[in-house]
Amino acid sequence: MTRLSTHLIGAALFGLALTGATASFAAPSGTVAFLMPDHASTRYEQHDFPGFKAEMAKLCAGCKVLYQNANADASTQQQQFNSVIAQGAKVIVLDPVDSTAAASLVHMAQSQGIKVIAYDRPVPSTPADYYVSFDNEEIGKSIAQSLVQHLKDAGVATGKGGVLEVNGSPTDAAAGLIKKGIHEGLEGSGYKTLSEYDTPEWAPPKAQQWVSGQITRFGAQIVGVVAANDGTAGGTIAAFKAAGVNPVPPVTGNDATLAGLQLIVAGDQYNTILKPSEIVAGAAARVAVGFLSGEKPKAETTLFNTPSQLFKPAVITAKNIKAEVLDKGFTSAKDLCAGRYADGCKKLGIAN
Repeated sequence: MTRLSTHLIGAALFGLALTGATASFAAPSGTVAFLMPDHASTRYEQHDFPGFKAEMAKLCAGCKVLYQNANADASTQQQQFNSVIAQGAKVIVLDPVDSTAAASLVHMAQSQGIKVIAYDRPVPSTPADYYVSFDNEEIGKSIAQSLVQHLKDAGVATGKGGVLEVNGSPTDAAAGLIKKGIHEGLEGSGYKTLSEYDTPEWAPPKAQQWVSGQITRFGAQIVGVVAANDGTAGGTIAAFKAAGVNPVPPVTGNDATLAGLQLIVAGDQYNTILKPSEIVAGAAARVAVGFLSGEKPKAETTLFNTPSQLFKPAVITAKNIKAEVLDKGFTSAKDLCAGRYADGCKKLGIAN
């Protein structure tokens, strides 16, 4: 059994535990809000919200779901937060633009008896009612360790140079956890960190601009890049391409976006993290319905003084992309192998 299979089973069991716990209550109803942080990552529109909406429809046909995306603006998210409260939301699932600023939102909601589920990104300075996410620290550690092992397997001497570190947004607590994990994954590897950067708003163009400057600064000393998600990885790769660097040093990623997976097929990105957002979205929906039913959902751990459910990530490289992504139906060969990616797919035994 693969790690991912184990985690999917764990997600299913978690769902059964919550739905079983709420079975003795009358059919729940109420308004639930799902507030996401930005459009820079395509996952929120393509996976998180559809997954949440589908699970809510199954568990609570009488519930109303409100959806908003703050487009990386904390002030906009505050306005949206106020708006859903005015519309009668009893549970708010919040993926904060600014994890520090979100503390006041949590306090405001809780003072009115409204439950707040921190989603993907925690709110470190004040306890939410629940936190649901993939294990972000483990994500950072996994992608860094995977890169280190790849460099060693390729015979890249530790004295040859070092790595760049392209982190996520400085206002995102989840990015801070990923960053911490990256540091743990690189520690003791022998490869020094040449420089690192916290990417405002996770914006790929800002990552690209910074990496371009580091290429000018360090040149061939850069033996790899630990990028915290597929967007910053894409910006990183674009910087190397624009500088005429061929081949591009191995670059990590996270989120298993279609663009990230295609860069792996093309040989430009080394790894990503498969963390189907629908798993976390479904868990958040089950917790929300539990709150509406008057139930206190169980938690496997506590993070930032908040009851938490953390799912484990799976590292994807060219070696297992077919078995873990294609064969398990997370994307189709038709989409993955479109256009210029067809040849790369053939080399990996992926038939379009």
